[in-house]
Parts: sequence; structure tokens; C-alpha cells
Amino acid sequence: MTDETLAPTAIDGPGTVYLVGAGPGDPDLLTLRAHRLLQQCDALVYDALVPTALLDLVPEGCERHFVGKRRGHHSVPQPSTNAVLRELAGRRRLIVRLKGGDPFLFGRGGEEAAHLAAHGIPVQVVPGVTAGIAAPAYAGIPVTHRRAGSSVTFVTGHEEIDKRRPGVDWRGLARSSDGLVIYMGLHNLRHIVAELIAGGLAPTTPAAVIQQGTVRGQRHLVATLEVLADRVEAEAFASPSIVVVGAVVQERVSSCAPSPADVAMPIPF
Repeated sequence: MTDETLAPTAIDGPGTVYLVGAGPGDPDLLTLRAHRLLQQCDALVYDALVPTALLDLVPEGCERHFVGKRRGHHSVPQPSTNAVLRELAGRRRLIVRLKGGDPFLFGRGGEEAAHLAAHGIPVQVVPGVTAGIAAPAYAGIPVTHRRAGSSVTFVTGHEEIDKRRPGVDWRGLARSSDGLVIYMGLHNLRHIVAELIAGGLAPTTPAAVIQQGTVRGQRHLVATLEVLADRVEAEAFASPSIVVVGAVVQERVSSCAPSPADVAMPIPF
């Protein structure tokens, strides 16, 4: 788990842990505060969706820990990550917990913040650009539009994350939001589409899938809801991908889409 371990440094009281959003992958979307903290930190704990280019920002001698989670790869359990953060706070002054996207949007940042606070460890959140907005934007798709939708719902399609919580009410969402942005939705996409149609969405509702949004290898497809799962399988789309459902997909302006960044990830896509 540890790339580099340095001798413990004596400090007065626990260090501060910053839960920092790295953004969706393109390093240019990193916030100024996140950039500053990376340049100052003496310990870094980072995820699989953090581009390796950001790791070059930390000082030489910064202690690094990789705790990535990706479907199909070995994952570090959340309790182990919590333990690493607690241990580092006992001997480091400034710890950056670097997460892809935004820490408080499907990033378990709320859980980590509560855990650290309960152990008397100072913790601050640093918001980041979330993939649910950035990935569609890099395909030219707005997630809201005056003519196409004044409401949007961000939802996880990976319902295996915690089986103790109720499943997503896809039929209810079909009736209650103009648009949906679905994170981690490919694995259950066929079920999700069937439930949305059963809930009242027209089979001809526009939809899009953006794979590897904002970084090298980005690609997308646009299709109606009724054929979306077939297209995804036929064209071998894979995670990480964002799914957008709703009339906003028709408002796509391809010429406004930025070019994806040529970066590498700790675990290759």
C-alpha cells in the first residue's frame, strides 16, 4: 500500500487531514486550493481515479499511500483506509486524502470526515469538479438546459456498494426529474433502463454514455433509451463511464467540448 515510507516526525497534536477532490481526471480541472495543498502536503493518500500527473505536484519526500478501488481489481477496504488516515495524522502535519471527482459526491468523503472527527483528528473538505458534470461537458452535453430540463438528479447505478441501504427507486426517478446523471451505471444498465421505462420514461428518450471522461481514451455514444444497453454492449463500453438520460442530450454542442487530457492513471483503464 505504501510507495514510500519516511521516518516518523514528532508533532504537537494530530495533523490535519484534507479531503481533496482531484476532479474527473484532466489535471487542468484541479482547483487552486487543491493544487496548493498538494504542493505543501507531507503525506498523500490517493485513489485509482487520480491521474499520475497530480502525484508529481507533491514535495519530494512526501509519504504516499495508494488506496484505490476499481471494479475487477484488488480494492483496499474502507476500514483500512480509515486506519491509514488516523495513523498518518499521528505523525504528519498536513495529510491530503486525494479523491477522484468530489469527495462528498459518491466518494465516501462524508464517511471519512465523520470517522476522523470522531477520533479527534482535524479534517477539512476541499470540493472538486465532479465527473457527472465534467464528463458530459467534455462531450458537449449540458446537464441542464432552459428548453430541455430545469432539474437533474445525480445517482449511483452501483447498488452493490452497500446492500444494507434501500435500492434506488428508478421508477420514481423516471417521474420526478427532467434528467439523470448516473455514476457507475454500466454494470446494471439493462436493469436500470427497464425500470426507467417501466416508471414512465418513453423508450425514445435520448441518452448518452461517456467513457473515460476528460482523459485519454474518452469516447461516447448517443442513443435512445430502448437501445442504449444493446449499443453499450455491442461497442464494448466499459467503466469508468457516466450515463446521461433526458432531453438535455439533444442539446449537445459538439464544437464546445474540450479536448481530453493525455494522462495516465495508477490502474490503467
